[in-house]
Amino acid sequence: MKKLEEMNLMDDFLVGSLLSHKKYGERAVRYILECILNRPLGKFVVVPQRFISADSPNVHGIRMDMYIDDDEGEIFDIEPDQNDGRMEIESIPRRTRFYHAKIDSANLGSGEDYSSLRNVVVIFITTYDPFGLDRMVYTVKTRCVEIPDMPYDDGARTLYLYTRGTKGCPTEELRSLLCYMEKSTEENATSDSLRELHRIVTDIKQDGEVGLEYMKSVEIEKRIREEGRAEGLAEGREEGRKEGMVEGVAEGRSLIVKAFKCAKENAYTTVSQLTDAGYDEETAATAIDMLNM
Repeated sequence: MKKLEEMNLMDDFLVGSLLSHKKYGERAVRYILECILNRPLGKFVVVPQRFISADSPNVHGIRMDMYIDDDEGEIFDIEPDQNDGRMEIESIPRRTRFYHAKIDSANLGSGEDYSSLRNVVVIFITTYDPFGLDRMVYTVKTRCVEIPDMPYDDGARTLYLYTRGTKGCPTEELRSLLCYMEKSTEENATSDSLRELHRIVTDIKQDGEVGLEYMKSVEIEKRIREEGRAEGLAEGREEGRKEGMVEGVAEGRSLIVKAFKCAKENAYTTVSQLTDAGYDEETAATAIDMLNM
């Protein structure tokens, strides 16, 4: 794992620590979101790492990195994303569709009219080009295929921001922000606002409480590896083959990692929820134990 001081704002732990910081969180979010939207914002509430849990163990939930509830009625979800595997890139439009659906369902109360649905903007910031066209900004809205100019406002909008894109006409401040988010160094803090953001990021990296939380996350990762290795070694010895040991290490670690991620993404808190989702009791107990460390 990276050292804390080497992390960038595309790394989950650092961006989560920034957003949840009592002193700096709101200030950093305001700058980032106003830079992306190129307009000022009024009052808002930031909910870092917000979960919208599944209705049952067999249904998928979501965990949002940066959920912003605007007093003027808009909801924003900002997702820094470095998952550049082929399947992840190909599925990002469907992932976005699911995020929109879960946010909408969580914000429409029983008996409320559909007209009360709030505008939702989902923003993915990626270190990969999601559509292969080298644009820094891709703005996606629903439209009529037969008559593209026909007004159709369902209140949903998605922005994909590619940190290395060269085409399009984003503001210079947005270009600089995206560059800084991918590589959060003093050299990339090229404006007064970014220099202030960099001072905040540096303070957070040096914050003792943040450091302790990072050590805790490192211990969780270490325990995942150790549990997987122990399970794999046992399986390898039983099979009496080196190949079985190697396969067992990989399989054991993978299963625990999957269970841990499943619990985290779906906001599961009990062993029974994971066993209902298909994991054996020992794996489920280990994953829940690590989640509560």
